[in-house]
Amino acid sequence: MKWVLCNEGVDNRLIMARSIMIQGTGSNVGKSLVVAGLARALSNRGMSVAPFKPQNMSNNSAVTVDGGEIGRAQALQARAARRQPSVDMNPVLLKPESDTGSQVVVQGRRMTTVRAGEYGRLKADLLPRVMESYKRLAGSVDIVLVEGAGSPAEINLRAGDIANMGFAEAAGTPVVLVADIDRGGVIAQLVGTCAVLEETDRSRISAFLVNRFRGDISLFREAVPEIERRTGWTGLGILPWFDDAWRLPAEDVMDVGSAGGGPFRIAVPRLKRIANFDDLDPLAAEPEVRVEIVEPGRALPGNASLVLIPGSKSTIGDLADFRAQGWDIDLFAHVRRGGHVLGMCGGYQMLGKEITDAEGIEGKAGRFPGLGLLDVVTEMHPKKRTTRTEGVYSATGDRVSGYEIHLGRTEGPDRNRAWLRIGERTEGAASPDGRIRGSYLHGIFTSDGFRNSFLTELGGKGSGLCHETVIETTLEELAAHMETNMDIDAFLSLAGEVKGVAPKQ
Repeated sequence: MKWVLCNEGVDNRLIMARSIMIQGTGSNVGKSLVVAGLARALSNRGMSVAPFKPQNMSNNSAVTVDGGEIGRAQALQARAARRQPSVDMNPVLLKPESDTGSQVVVQGRRMTTVRAGEYGRLKADLLPRVMESYKRLAGSVDIVLVEGAGSPAEINLRAGDIANMGFAEAAGTPVVLVADIDRGGVIAQLVGTCAVLEETDRSRISAFLVNRFRGDISLFREAVPEIERRTGWTGLGILPWFDDAWRLPAEDVMDVGSAGGGPFRIAVPRLKRIANFDDLDPLAAEPEVRVEIVEPGRALPGNASLVLIPGSKSTIGDLADFRAQGWDIDLFAHVRRGGHVLGMCGGYQMLGKEITDAEGIEGKAGRFPGLGLLDVVTEMHPKKRTTRTEGVYSATGDRVSGYEIHLGRTEGPDRNRAWLRIGERTEGAASPDGRIRGSYLHGIFTSDGFRNSFLTELGGKGSGLCHETVIETTLEELAAHMETNMDIDAFLSLAGEVKGVAPKQ
């Protein structure tokens, strides 16, 4: 099959959108990065591309231009495809609030909160919304790159599925299966998935891709025909480990990495419901900065230059857990030593004197004492604020850009020392000596001038890196990585036509 590009002189009225789905043999096998790399590679070939994930589960969300929420991985994929993020790219987003329940965000807006057992009954009502978003995207592009969630081998979840084979069946979309050789047992991952799937689902898989290979690829090449023989699927390539993946915004907090062990140490307690931790990515990229994720059970390091308390999907619950870990004692000792503290969103709320939740939005209604390091109080409200925002760092005039995504309103005397200005209003709060700060504005460290000024003020050193250039350069390198190690032409030949969508004009 020859893939026809729109710029080859063909009548565009005859061009139908196509799609193909990337599923994985398990969670965290690299599906999101593969889709991002393919999106940029196909965009570089002159194709219009849209990423799509029917259902994502993540508290690390991004805000679209119209104030909707999608998974941050889809926002990165949209950037790779050179498109603005849209709520249609991730129509169902599950945001865990407890071990057994999640907030359900549909087409960018909160719909409800359900327990895991209840969600299964809700999925049938969500599929039409998923298909609506999928077809709307398909109507404006040459190809939709669909990403699955978890693994289709979880056959106990197959009934009513909208994330993997259930969506592939509804949309008639061919599937490519990605396996992670770095975790071992890659042959069993692929052949085992083939073995447990029903024939109708097994037949939807056309090909497979081996990801994250380290070492001499020639040692594995003879395994590919054996996998093909046992599964009937075509091997599309072996992707070596992409060393610079850490430079891209991380979807999982444990993927946040630092360029080196710089002298400026930032300690970040890993909250149980940590959310929107993309504030860490630009800091981790600084060569003079070391970002250290502090796991539960470990003390906050005594030699940290800054303790950064990140966002949380469940502020009151995470505050209780913060105390249970003894991190409050560590934090007070850090402050006594003259250390700096920054609270982002939920972390900002925790730093205040009190959090009130009269309506029980986060669970039990009541008044809850905060850490008391900022003279502010937070009152929870059911209406969530989600917006992209631009402002100014008051101390230097550096421009900042970011987004807000939170419940609650924070007021008090330390708000009079707000350190950010957004239009006519102020944002954030600071202690009298300026060593304790908080803000609702996520993403501000992507602003290079502010990041350098902030680090310098705290005794660190900014490198002058351009964050946007780093991401763009890395996406181009990722696209080249895909082109070199994967048969993209064969991949495109597998794509299926999107039914029920008018040809692209």
